[in-house]
Amino acid sequence: MTIRVLLADDQALLRSAFRVLVDSESDMEVVGEASDGAEAVRLAREARADVVLMDIRMPGTDGLAATRLISADPGLAQVRVVMLTTFEVDEYVVQSLRAGASGFLGKGAEPDELLNAIRIAAGGEALLSPAATKGLIAKFLAQGDGADDERDPGRAERLKALTGREREVLVQVAGGHSNDEIAERLEVSPLTVKTHVNRAMAKLGARDRAQLVVIAYESGLVRPRVE
Repeated sequence: MTIRVLLADDQALLRSAFRVLVDSESDMEVVGEASDGAEAVRLAREARADVVLMDIRMPGTDGLAATRLISADPGLAQVRVVMLTTFEVDEYVVQSLRAGASGFLGKGAEPDELLNAIRIAAGGEALLSPAATKGLIAKFLAQGDGADDERDPGRAERLKALTGREREVLVQVAGGHSNDEIAERLEVSPLTVKTHVNRAMAKLGARDRAQLVVIAYESGLVRPRVE
């Protein structure tokens, strides 16, 4: 199956570079280019995109607003958004994940890393590229007058719907571990882990694993480590 990729960035030169890279792969193709968020939302629907590489900072409707629109549209439920940022640490990244993005990449990522992120996002698996996603979430949720200020009591209450094993698996997911790694740690099969992850997502209303990580931190199930 060919992965249909939409490029959303206000820099034409950068889009061209991404297009050459993506189109060079036999299992993916670029189905559209957008220079702002509004155009990205429209093309995501018209081009039936699987994955959108979305720049955070764009004129008009930015990447954050566009991600919210995509994740809120039932007709675009199959679309996965990978945020692109110039800086590895960007205050908008956590907001993007909360809005429904599957993860993020720095624009300086290696080509193989970008292609791998597209494949992972399209498969609806893993947290996406660099493990820095976990550290980034921890850093920004720990900021403020106190770490507990960012905790969501509503989500903490919803955790009660999880079984003990589902909570264990959620902690491991928040640690950035894959299903295979979690299976080895908990001494169960990868299929069992996948079942627990899917049930946790359904109970918590999470779009994907990236949102599970955010929920784990916001609810206080996992405590941010502040260096």
